[in-house]
Amino acid sequence: MGDDLDRIIEAMQNTINEDTRAAWGEEAYERWVNPPNMGSMPDADGTAELRGTCGDSMVISLRFDGDRVGAASFETDGCGPSVVCGSLAAEMAVGKTAEELFDISGEMVLARAGQIPQDHHHCAFLAVSTLHEALGRYMRLALEKK
Repeated sequence: MGDDLDRIIEAMQNTINEDTRAAWGEEAYERWVNPPNMGSMPDADGTAELRGTCGDSMVISLRFDGDRVGAASFETDGCGPSVVCGSLAAEMAVGKTAEELFDISGEMVLARAGQIPQDHHHCAFLAVSTLHEALGRYMRLALEKK
C-alpha cells in the first residue's frame, strides 16, 4: 500500500507543478519552488511585518551599506504568489537608495512576476507595503540615533 500511496502523491505533486508552471509562467514557478532572498535577517537595519487582507503575513528586512540597500530578505506564511512577490520585492530593493525604494510599486512587482493570477495581485501590494514599512522603520531609527 505504501508504494501505491507514494506513486499517487508523486503524480498529484507533478500535476500541481505542471499546472502552476502553465498558469504562472516559468520564472514565477521557479521563484516559488526556490525563492531567492527567503529567510530571516537578524542583523537588519529595518524590518517590518504586515498581514494582508487575505490573512497572509509578510516580513521584509533590509540591511543598508552606506546609503543603499546591501541586502534584503523576506519571509511569508502565505501562498505561492506571496512567495513570488516577496522574493521579487526583496530582490528589487537591493542596490537602491531610500528614495528609490519608495518608487517600487505593486505594479512593478506584478510586471516582473509575469503571470500571477488576478485574484492574487494583492500579494504584490502586500510585499511592497511591507517593503515600504521596513524602510520607514529604518528611517525612524536612523533619525532617533542622530
